[in-house]
Amino acid sequence: MKQILLTSLMLFFLISCGGVKKTQEALNTGNYGNAINTALKNIAENKTKKSNQPYIQMLEEAYKKNTERELQEIAFLKKDNNPANHEIIFNGYQNLKSIQERIKPLLPLKLYDENRDARFSFKDYDEEIIKSKRELSDYLYSNATALLNTGRYKEDFRKAFDQFSYLNDINPNYKDTQLKLEEAHGKGLDYVQVVMINDSEQIVPNRLEQELLNFNTYGLNDLWTVYHTNALENIKYDYEMQVAFRNINISPEQVTEKQISKEKQIKDGYKYATNPDGQVLKDSLGNKIKIDKFKTVKCNFYQFTQLKSVEVVGNVSFLDLNSQQQINSYPLASQFVFNHVYAKHNGDTNALEEDMVPLLQLSAVPFPSNEQMVYDAGEDLKAKLKGIVTRHRFN
Repeated sequence: MKQILLTSLMLFFLISCGGVKKTQEALNTGNYGNAINTALKNIAENKTKKSNQPYIQMLEEAYKKNTERELQEIAFLKKDNNPANHEIIFNGYQNLKSIQERIKPLLPLKLYDENRDARFSFKDYDEEIIKSKRELSDYLYSNATALLNTGRYKEDFRKAFDQFSYLNDINPNYKDTQLKLEEAHGKGLDYVQVVMINDSEQIVPNRLEQELLNFNTYGLNDLWTVYHTNALENIKYDYEMQVAFRNINISPEQVTEKQISKEKQIKDGYKYATNPDGQVLKDSLGNKIKIDKFKTVKCNFYQFTQLKSVEVVGNVSFLDLNSQQQINSYPLASQFVFNHVYAKHNGDTNALEEDMVPLLQLSAVPFPSNEQMVYDAGEDLKAKLKGIVTRHRFN
């Protein structure tokens, strides 16, 4: 027990020392954010714990150096006077405030060896945050609006959408951002017209076609792609998605028969044990000794298997309607097998195995129609079509 306790303490000590060493290494290499995060995590667990004293010292140092570096970087970017720097400046002030707010609940933090509290110079950054957010908002709005008004490609409108989205996150209801956000999204969309082609000699059930082309059931979450199975006159489509059935092979209806002969010995009452003289034997309690009697039973088992299968083979192709070029093609195939087993017998069913008996309760059923067979292959087809649509990217 003592050995286990000693081993646990040594392991804890090594882990603790390793954490302090890594935090000091982060501090020495200028990774102040990592040093601050690690120190805060350990201090928050128990700020009065003596083994956490190094973390308090490192937090004090990392906070001071991080603040100095962040403010110097912000001052430099302000002098550069480049509007593209507004986001870095805004995030810098936000980060400075965030670190302060994480430290404040832990104060005071005692440094026992120096008999003092750890020193943190806090500042109110709210004015700087508000000002930098306003400047960033103006810049994002202006830049995104220019992209929206002068953009030639969908990528321009998507960039505008991203900037309007970011603007809406940091400064909700800024001017008419929401309206422009919706406009950018509409202009950045790829519209895909979906058509189904049946080059096979079999009928594709209408309900299967409807289910395959009902993209609402696929749970797709593509921000920039809209699929229409019924083309709208007021929309210029960018792509065409062709779901083509090339071959639908349906096997003939088959019924196979297999005969199995079973034989088994089963218990058939009992008789009394006797000695050579024909006298009944008794046990130590005076009871007559019984011996099981067995008989042999036989049964012919006739197993029938109804079998019919369908194989659907096709492909999904994507065409660029602007260039009239095929940009991708994926195979689409599925198989469905109708398999029904039932049985008949002649003889004593006691001779049969347990798994054979239930089949005797079944009988032949009508074979599904060719149309039903194709429909039954649809569940697998839908899953594969969803996989193709999910994986495919137009840009």
